[in-house]
Amino acid sequence: MHKISQMKRIAFITSIVLTLGLLVSMCGTSKTGGGGFNLFTIDQDRQLGAQVAAEIDGNQAEYPLLDSASNKEVYAYLYKIRNSILNSGNVKHKDDFQWRIRVIKDDSTLNAFCTPGGYIYVYTGILKFLDNEAQLAGVLGHEIGHADLRHSTRQMTKIYGIDALVGILAGDRELLRQVTTGIVGLKFSRDHETEADEASVRYLCPTPYTADGGAGFFKKIQEMGGSRTPEFLSTHPSPDGRIEHFENSKIEQGCQGTNSYAAEYKAMLAKLP
Repeated sequence: MHKISQMKRIAFITSIVLTLGLLVSMCGTSKTGGGGFNLFTIDQDRQLGAQVAAEIDGNQAEYPLLDSASNKEVYAYLYKIRNSILNSGNVKHKDDFQWRIRVIKDDSTLNAFCTPGGYIYVYTGILKFLDNEAQLAGVLGHEIGHADLRHSTRQMTKIYGIDALVGILAGDRELLRQVTTGIVGLKFSRDHETEADEASVRYLCPTPYTADGGAGFFKKIQEMGGSRTPEFLSTHPSPDGRIEHFENSKIEQGCQGTNSYAAEYKAMLAKLP
């Protein structure tokens, strides 16, 4: 009886400690970044990102990845842009996350996304839609911004709670698939989108790129009358508002870069299958 009572006391105390730890974590977590607490730690962002990336990489039917070995020049080009962003001095978690890039061969999808922990995916559809390197740098900066500001795990805290991470790390494949699908098609809040746009300008500001390169994507959408507006943009701030915000952010931050590198971009597109 004494042993059982002692075990119960230990279990009770453990639960109290865990609860207090959770509350401390919540109280110590920044409320910036589009609102809401983030119950995930940096290390958990990395763990979750690695799990999601493995799920995507292993599902060639749904995510047909462009082979990096046989498309070295394309990947080298993308990593060069990524390095310019990371070396801007403005990426908070530059050394914490992977920032690995993979290209998904799907010309019909205008999308790019970044998992927690910095696994970046870009569809060939958006690569072929854009006109120049500065526009792509703006898009990559935006996606890196989502991961750097940890928007995905903020959203997941709100939608799933910490139970999702615990389940995934315990080997729950069905939950992992659900979370992966959720991250790929995740609709960020308007605040999160605005913050990621601002981050894109901030990352590009010290580079030779025109820092509002990300506005180019929305200008092209606008020129086409919104006929190809991706579904993931349906609840976001309007293209008009985002273009203006990119341009104003560039002015406010005093960014001097003017290069778009259209010829280099065209040469890279010619190497895509």
